[in-house]
Amino acid sequence: MRKKILITGGAGFIGLHLARRLAATCDVTLLDDFSRGRSDGELSELLGSVELVEHDLTTPVPDGLLGDDFAEVYHLAAVVGVAESNDNPRRVLRTNLLTTVHLLDWFSGLTGATLCFASSSEAYAGSVEAGVAAVPTGEDVPLMVPDLTVPRSSYGFSKITGELLCRTYARTHGFALRMVRFHNVYGPRMGYDHVIPQFVERLLSGADPFEIHGADQTRAFCYVDDAVDAITALTALPTKEPLLVNVGNDQEETLIEDLAGKVFDALDRHPAVDVHPAPPLSPARRLPDISLLRELTDYRPAVPLSEGLRRTCEWYARHPRETAARGSGA
Repeated sequence: MRKKILITGGAGFIGLHLARRLAATCDVTLLDDFSRGRSDGELSELLGSVELVEHDLTTPVPDGLLGDDFAEVYHLAAVVGVAESNDNPRRVLRTNLLTTVHLLDWFSGLTGATLCFASSSEAYAGSVEAGVAAVPTGEDVPLMVPDLTVPRSSYGFSKITGELLCRTYARTHGFALRMVRFHNVYGPRMGYDHVIPQFVERLLSGADPFEIHGADQTRAFCYVDDAVDAITALTALPTKEPLLVNVGNDQEETLIEDLAGKVFDALDRHPAVDVHPAPPLSPARRLPDISLLRELTDYRPAVPLSEGLRRTCEWYARHPRETAARGSGA
């Protein structure tokens, strides 16, 4: 009997890649309201293998909209991205908190299902900035929001609160819970609100000189296929104990200036570089400790940055913004 899977934010970035992976062996339902997810040819191709349900999770799940026999639910629906957090923190907070509450209210009525909640490294970014968490960063560091006046804090706060909501509901209702803190996941179809697609888009548009903000900062990027491997393995674990696990790649910590150079090489364009300071609250360094992920699943990142960038750049070269709607970064 095929396992039934629900993916909220299923028309978004990680959601669609996850659905492709699971559709061959599972009955997959995607839930999306298309406020950020993309209705495009890639989704259309998948719809022969999965079911699509349209619903805005900022409102409760209506009775009868979804079945009650899902074995796994991946809650990826969220507003993400630095630009959204800076420009519309109210939307980030309202959407991310309401969608999680309403998903949990519905999920609590299921029997024997496992919930995977998409958190983020932004949950502990303030702790690193305040010097109370080291880098590489593990899952057990204290969490804090150092400056509530900075709009970017909205996203990290929404993920901290989401983790707390999930823990509270799991403890009350006794369901299996996985909370995954994604670290700089990238790949084809991730929208335009993140550093790699922004670099690609500006380079393809002919930017010269090419502005780089925070060139001396470092990140460790995780290709989306590797992230999907990690979360499916974690969700399939038999333990009922709640798990909080970093998901990322700790093998290739990269300077942002060097990342730009790798994108230049992938697209064979080499403009002059114009370096600017990093924006407020942008972490100087982000590198996950994924020891727990390795221990639990024997996970090893399989796609090196050079190969992941090649695939990503090729996709964006074929899908310029004017012919593709904005996609979710979930």
